[in-house]
Amino acid sequence: MPFDPRLREGETDRVRLLGLEFDALDLAGALRAIAARPADAPFAYVVTPNADHLVRLAREPDRLGPLYHGAWLRLLDSRVVARLARAFGLPVPPVVPGSDLTAALLAPADREAASAIAPGERVAILGMTPEQVATLAARTGLSAIAHHDPPMGFERDPAAMEAALRFVERAEARLTFLAVGSPRQEMVARRLAERGQARGTALCIGASLLFLIGAERRAPLAVQRAGMEWLWRLAQDPRRLARRYLRDDPAILALLWKEARAARRRSA
Repeated sequence: MPFDPRLREGETDRVRLLGLEFDALDLAGALRAIAARPADAPFAYVVTPNADHLVRLAREPDRLGPLYHGAWLRLLDSRVVARLARAFGLPVPPVVPGSDLTAALLAPADREAASAIAPGERVAILGMTPEQVATLAARTGLSAIAHHDPPMGFERDPAAMEAALRFVERAEARLTFLAVGSPRQEMVARRLAERGQARGTALCIGASLLFLIGAERRAPLAVQRAGMEWLWRLAQDPRRLARRYLRDDPAILALLWKEARAARRRSA
């Protein structure tokens, strides 16, 4: 089956920002779109780029661009980017954090509203330890989970990458959660789409499942709404995140400024 990177069951409005066409869907709209895709639908995947993703994408467009452009849904996962873009006068898509999307799909309290996972339905998870998956099952009530935890650096090991791809293809789950970090999870999703053997919908969700089970602490809701979740995460793990948040991600300001300046020139 030929790979169509823009395959959709219904077009949505899109907002262009920093070279990506983001879908103009809020959380409820994204949930409806995902829930509407059956298990035997041609494989498609969801990405939720944040500031870090967008900075890396700008630096490596040839390598990373196809991973994001090939997604079925692209949802903005950064209140900071949204606020800065708005301040620069740029169009801004709705913010749908990947962690919120994951929680809404998996939390028992949200099942009825989302209509995304039926009782006893099989889901697939790439990443996490067996112990963490067991905790997830206990907390969410999921009773059928296919799980594979690839080794560190699997994206550079052809045999390990092939094992990850075959796991998703053989799991035959309607929903697959790719929880191996960016850009590894997007690399897996893109390869699956190109191979054309998998079915259903995959979500590139990073650490979202770890937040859901409490393995990593997410910022309080007030901190999230203030756009300061990055500072909370930095305080929780400064050694790992200091370079990302303090050295790399501030480049988002320059990227947005350049885009706003180019937009003003076009309209002049």
